Amino acid sequence: MYFLIQANVYLDPDHYKIFDALEELNIDYGVVNIPPNAEKIDFDTDRKDVFVYGSVTIARLAKQNTDWFPCSFYGGNHLYEVYSQYYGENLLNYKVSVHKISEALIWGKGEIKFIKPYNEAKIFTGRVFNETEWKDFVFESLENQSNRITEDCLVQISEAKQTIKEVRLWIVGGQIIDAGYYKFNDNAPFEENVSPEGLCFANEMIQIFNLEKAFVMDICLTVEGWKIVEMNCINSSGFYPNTNVKSIIKALNIYFS
Repeated sequence: MYFLIQANVYLDPDHYKIFDALEELNIDYGVVNIPPNAEKIDFDTDRKDVFVYGSVTIARLAKQNTDWFPCSFYGGNHLYEVYSQYYGENLLNYKVSVHKISEALIWGKGEIKFIKPYNEAKIFTGRVFNETEWKDFVFESLENQSNRITEDCLVQISEAKQTIKEVRLWIVGGQIIDAGYYKFNDNAPFEENVSPEGLCFANEMIQIFNLEKAFVMDICLTVEGWKIVEMNCINSSGFYPNTNVKSIIKALNIYFS
């Protein structure tokens, strides 16, 4: 398989690891820069067995190349409105409302909300906001002409919930290829390896709905047990310091070749 990698990915400090992995595994790859306002991928190749990796932009634009396979899994089942029908209350944020970012929200006294992008996951990082923080964020985002946030961008809003620890899992062909903690909260003790209970939960969720042939799932431990934080497109999911990038690339190459 041929990997087409976006070079200008600046938000992921571990992005370089994909090049090391491809070199070690002796897998063919190409490199391309994607301007923020690009309307297509400006890259020529005779290969049809192409997998793209980089930002949401390359994952989205690659869908135009219908003769590439596996190409990109962007969209489709990754939408909350699709996977929430299967995972239901196994989701950390099951009950959500969707609004335009420019809409005025109703806030209770001292209330906090978890707010994240609805369609384009990477236009900003989802997090907990209070009323002042959210209003400031919206004003600054709409004033900033260099980002992709417009008045019509949709956001997903839910009750803010506390997590104990959070895990990113890379799944190929229905199998967990790599799993690692990326966040510990409060006084949660550090663990190097993901607990068997967390992996068991993730496998149960895959059996309920195997979202794509390859995808990324973030899960978390709460006082109510394990929950799904969100589902992510594997073509644009970032690596963490403990991610075994080589294993992921090897699994993708074997499964789709």
